Amino acid sequence: MNSSNRHLSIIERLRTDQRVTVADLAEQTGCTEMTIRRDLDLLAEQGALRRVRGGAISLMLRGEAPPFGVREHDAADIKARIGEKVNDLIADGESVIVDSGTTALWASRALARRRITAIPLDLHGVNALSGAPDVRLLVPGGELLPGTLSLVGHLTETSLRALRVDTAVIAVCGLSVEQGLTAHDMAEVPIKQAAIAAARRRIAICDGSKFSRTGLGHVCPITDLDAVVTDDGAPGEELEKVRAVGVEIVLV
Repeated sequence: MNSSNRHLSIIERLRTDQRVTVADLAEQTGCTEMTIRRDLDLLAEQGALRRVRGGAISLMLRGEAPPFGVREHDAADIKARIGEKVNDLIADGESVIVDSGTTALWASRALARRRITAIPLDLHGVNALSGAPDVRLLVPGGELLPGTLSLVGHLTETSLRALRVDTAVIAVCGLSVEQGLTAHDMAEVPIKQAAIAAARRRIAICDGSKFSRTGLGHVCPITDLDAVVTDDGAPGEELEKVRAVGVEIVLV
């Protein structure tokens, strides 16, 4: 088991067991206790848990997403393909809002090669786009969420409501016809809503696992979207439901 999968396995264990031991995790993952100790130390630095003698205690709220540093390496190959597909869907000269999150970061990295006006919604995206020679970079103000470095709050929302852009690329925590587009962090909900309202075209991006999840905060019904870019690991019956309500599915 590689480190990314191991970290996610530990996170999932902490969702059901408030306290875990190094010995139990070593047996679960097939790794040495020394490796598990290093994993727990790293996850503690990222705010997912608190280290205690012989193990760790979860610090995550129910339904909360894993730390950014853990999610960034999860399904990285799929996220990279999604980012490249987003790049294919954008024309030179477009103005594009790029949402916060790990999948959106891959989209920012791909779009850095283009001649566009980009409005990233976290500092990870700002960093990915800041050195691009042909990108006009607009950065909304606001408050930074610790860990994710997402821009949130009144200033961010007001900045987005002052814009009219060609495309908004929106990251997804959960997606379904029944529940719509949902987010884990309530502070990000009005920001996503403002980005959607500012755009002529709305593209949601997510790996296939998000079709079986629902975040705490409702962002919009799925019919507010024009397209969803995802991978072929998404449940076929869910994809058909999305197509049936008139939203395009783009597979990578």
